[in-house]
Amino acid sequence: MNSEDLETDFRKLHEKQDQLLANIKAEIPQLESLLEKVGSHWGYEDPVYRFYYGSFKVYRLQDTTREIIEALKALAPERTTLSRLFEEIIKAGASGKEFESEHNSNWSYHTRPFLEAFFHAKYFLEMVVKYGKELEEAPQLLPSGWAAVLCLYGLR
Repeated sequence: MNSEDLETDFRKLHEKQDQLLANIKAEIPQLESLLEKVGSHWGYEDPVYRFYYGSFKVYRLQDTTREIIEALKALAPERTTLSRLFEEIIKAGASGKEFESEHNSNWSYHTRPFLEAFFHAKYFLEMVVKYGKELEEAPQLLPSGWAAVLCLYGLR
């Protein structure tokens, strides 16, 4: 690959990063509202408690996680997909698994992936809100949280 090709690839990558930031900025009010909801007592505090208490209500956390994921997917620039690692976590923890009484005997195995998926999704929601508000353009020197967002969208 010659230097012109590298320059072209870098320019295209930066254009997608700028588009991602523009998409985020356009949705900031909705993203902030969602972040407030998922950080609330019923969106965050109660579901984590339900995991430790052994309540089937922790299964509802999958719905919240899927809501975050849909918001994140809607921000993606054209021809961009979410990270395979993230998708793997989401598949394990937000696939719509339903409670079965047999799950009680191995509670952590069946339900801990719900929390893992939620925490990862919430982290990325927090980062897109934070950097959507702070950044005016996609930076060359990357703050860690913004770099993580770029990894989520395959732009780093």
